[in-house]
Amino acid sequence: MTDKSYGFDPKDHPLEDPLAKLEKSFIEAFLATKGYSIKDLESLPRQTVKILMTEACMYASSKLAEVETRSRLVHDLHGEE
Repeated sequence: MTDKSYGFDPKDHPLEDPLAKLEKSFIEAFLATKGYSIKDLESLPRQTVKILMTEACMYASSKLAEVETRSRLVHDLHGEE
């Protein structure tokens, strides 16, 4: 549904998690350390993909937590809220 008063259609601008691209980058980086890419997963056995993606998601989660912690530290050091 387009809002005629603003000319904005939410379908043209889907909401996206601001950290989604960073998370995907961490997953890709992890897979690269194992010698794979996202595209390579299509040709691997399901169980192998499950294991790799579980490990990759855990890695990405820890890296995102690190980024968030560092961000809070910087804000605290600068007295920002």
